Amino acid sequence: MARTIAILVARLIFGGLFVMATTFKFIDMQATAGYIAGAGFPFPLFLAWMAAIFEVGLAAAFLTGAFFSEAALLAGVYVVFLAFAFHGPSHWEGNQAEFGFFVDHFTFLAGLLFAAVHGPGEKLVLNLGVKQLFVPAPIA
Repeated sequence: MARTIAILVARLIFGGLFVMATTFKFIDMQATAGYIAGAGFPFPLFLAWMAAIFEVGLAAAFLTGAFFSEAALLAGVYVVFLAFAFHGPSHWEGNQAEFGFFVDHFTFLAGLLFAAVHGPGEKLVLNLGVKQLFVPAPIA
């Protein structure tokens, strides 16, 4: 029972973080686009919308368990990208907190990798994944 509770709490935390990130983007998409532009990326409004849509998908996967391991791996790549793009070494000079933000992304990555390997648990899960799409069901 404790294992099930821990897994569900972890899924709620992962899902909740991406729901919060998405909510902030939808509340002020222009501010998100400005932040993206400030990092030097082209087409910042388009990228802000793509990030919000991607994060909605991640949140849905974590909260439902559908495509859970795949989502955890994609989220891990995304989190490392965000670490380098927005908090990487070029941001550390003059702002030591940026280094802390950078490192925090890797602790998040560790949790995502652990989740990807262990899956969404057995309770409150839509058991969907890429593997299930391509592996034929056993014939009864």
